[in-house]
Amino acid sequence: MRDTIDPDFASYVDARQVRWLRTTYLVYGDLERAQQVLLHAFARLSMRWPRVDDPDEFVQRLLYQPALKPWNRAKAFLDTENQVQRVLGELTPVQRTVFVLLHVEELTEFEVADLLGLSQPAVHAHGMAAFGLFRTALGDGDRRDAP
Repeated sequence: MRDTIDPDFASYVDARQVRWLRTTYLVYGDLERAQQVLLHAFARLSMRWPRVDDPDEFVQRLLYQPALKPWNRAKAFLDTENQVQRVLGELTPVQRTVFVLLHVEELTEFEVADLLGLSQPAVHAHGMAAFGLFRTALGDGDRRDAP
């Protein structure tokens, strides 16, 4: 076991942990679960740090792919007053993950597809469905009907 932490690894974690905790929280809808997933991802990365070519991709796969698994389908954002969180909680886990990665992380559909192991058309469909539910739930309606 190592006695010291690689300063490059510590710097990497410091630079990314707040952003990824926020995003992971939005994907899972539970702060405790998001903290556990992020800690697990950083622990796995620390064991492979010298050998990982793209640490961002490595961590993101560990953060977001489990959200799509059937055993990880706990209801998100229970007992929230926040309307955005309530709508996120109504999305399927796949829709929520795709929506957050597209609109919070600002990844492209192709990047999300590669990260989650989905096809680009599947990512597009989930993203559009989630966006449509958001527009409806937040009262934006259909802008095509507006003058």
